[in-house]
Amino acid sequence: MTDATTGGARGGDTGWHVSEEDLRAYARGGLTAPALWSADTHLAACAHCRGVLADVGDPVALDAGWERLDAELDAPRPGFLEALLLRCGMADHTARLLAATPALRRSWVGAVAAVLLLTVAVTAGHSAGGSPALFLALAPLLPLAGVALSYGPALDPTYEMAVVAPVHGFRLLMIRTVAVLTVGIGFNGLATLALPGYGLRALGWLLPALALTATGLALAARLGPVRGPSLVGVGWIALLVTAEAARTGAEDPLAPFTAAGQGVSALVAVLAAGLLVLLRDRFDSGRANAA
Repeated sequence: MTDATTGGARGGDTGWHVSEEDLRAYARGGLTAPALWSADTHLAACAHCRGVLADVGDPVALDAGWERLDAELDAPRPGFLEALLLRCGMADHTARLLAATPALRRSWVGAVAAVLLLTVAVTAGHSAGGSPALFLALAPLLPLAGVALSYGPALDPTYEMAVVAPVHGFRLLMIRTVAVLTVGIGFNGLATLALPGYGLRALGWLLPALALTATGLALAARLGPVRGPSLVGVGWIALLVTAEAARTGAEDPLAPFTAAGQGVSALVAVLAAGLLVLLRDRFDSGRANAA
């Protein structure tokens, strides 16, 4: 340590200071311990040496360092889902876009769980010998609604980032759809376990859910991510109302949940998936992104 004005070991009134030579080495990153430790401690309390360091340092390198620090401080901390996806090897931009999916947020997941719990409670309150019509009618709509919330400028807060991200629009749609379906079907499956008295009849929602989701996505390519699934949801409700009016016995299953109805749901799901693949380029054209 030397005096900044005389270069001696003691600076009289100014006290100890780091030599200019050591400060240059410090700025280059070439100062080694224990001189490095002494310089770090001294610079924290000495405005004079910090000023000398600013003069002898490389301004370009200093500005670059501040920019890196600002970028690090301003970078958002990844949430639990995003961090998990990054650990699984997913690209950071894809993980960010997937984690920002509105239908994967706690508010939406909590709402879905609450609706299912209420529906299960109402269904379980009826005789186990009947049909879980309310649960079967509602369960296919939840994955459809989740998918409708997952893509497009009206509801996706990261839509602008998704447009410029190096991800094909159809690929992003499929990634989010799979994620939302996994969560939605998982919740529906747990709710089904709470209705053991109905046996396999309580699983009648699965094929209609896949059919509604695939049809909603196919229509979204032309009508947009909100209007397409909304139209499918309205059609499903109208179908159930018609089936209820045509039902002869109170305990008879509604037409979509009979063996024939399940077969039709499977066929619709396959056809809609094929149509979706044929229309996949529309999700990059901007025509499918209108609300």
